[in-house]
Amino acid sequence: MFDRIFDGSLMPHGHCLLWRGDLLFLHLAGDISTVLAYALIPVGIFYFIHKRKDIEFSWLALLFACFIAFCGASHLIGILNIWHGYYFIEGVIKLLTGIISIVTAIFLWRLMPSFIRIPSIEMLQERNAQLEAVRSELEEVNKTLEEKVKQRTLELERQANTDTVTGIASRYAIIERLQQCYSSFERYRRPFSILMVDIDHFKQVNDTHGHQVGDDVLHELAQCIFNNIRGSDTVGRYGGEEFLVLLPESNAAKSLELAERIRSEIEQLHMVNDIHVTASVGVSTITEGISCDVLISQADKALYAAKKLGRNGVIAYHEDLPNLT
Repeated sequence: MFDRIFDGSLMPHGHCLLWRGDLLFLHLAGDISTVLAYALIPVGIFYFIHKRKDIEFSWLALLFACFIAFCGASHLIGILNIWHGYYFIEGVIKLLTGIISIVTAIFLWRLMPSFIRIPSIEMLQERNAQLEAVRSELEEVNKTLEEKVKQRTLELERQANTDTVTGIASRYAIIERLQQCYSSFERYRRPFSILMVDIDHFKQVNDTHGHQVGDDVLHELAQCIFNNIRGSDTVGRYGGEEFLVLLPESNAAKSLELAERIRSEIEQLHMVNDIHVTASVGVSTITEGISCDVLISQADKALYAAKKLGRNGVIAYHEDLPNLT
């Protein structure tokens, strides 16, 4: 059987072409070009599969590459058969080509529904446009949320730093500002003073007129202090009816002068329900070697002295200040 397959004694194909040069050229040129193309196409398919290991139907591509290769082999043996008669080999190659072609066609049609489901360029563009629209919408929502978070953060900071009754700095904020002034003093020796302002007999206001009116009095008094200090100064509610005023770049004499003006303005206030109040003020100026707590303690001691000396007065702390009890 092998002798018959490899028997090349049959009449070569060139006899059918009458060995005419023009016919031989046409057949040889066509077959050689086809063989080269059929050799390069499978190589390209194998290279593509090697580089793209994610391709789901790579085995089908391999079948197609084998089909192309056998087609090329049939053309190659056709070139040989121009001078020799290896028609059995050509028949075997054509039979194998037919078998691979049928197998490839069967699997191709079985996979046709999957191929049809593969999105087209238009579908991909449409879905990409939809995704882009969703992305833009999410960006807009994210921007809105970020703005709301920013506003809420600012609101929380404002609430934390602002006293709700008086509208001035809260205890937390005024103590933080005091720490900043103290840091400037330690680093640059910038002086500052503080005033501790306390409303005289404020309990009587609450007992007589109620806490709501008491809150109104606190608010008006806080605004009075705020309107009489500089832009660089800060006033905050220290607690209850006590107010702490920070005076950067202010020595003892200037602070005492401002404290007296504030006391006088409070005394002249006409508030709700024709309420008149007075205030006592303790003044303390930063000096070398004392802390913020000591500075506040000194202002408290001066305030206490003003209370003991009849209220509605201003006392500046000094070392010789008597310990009134």
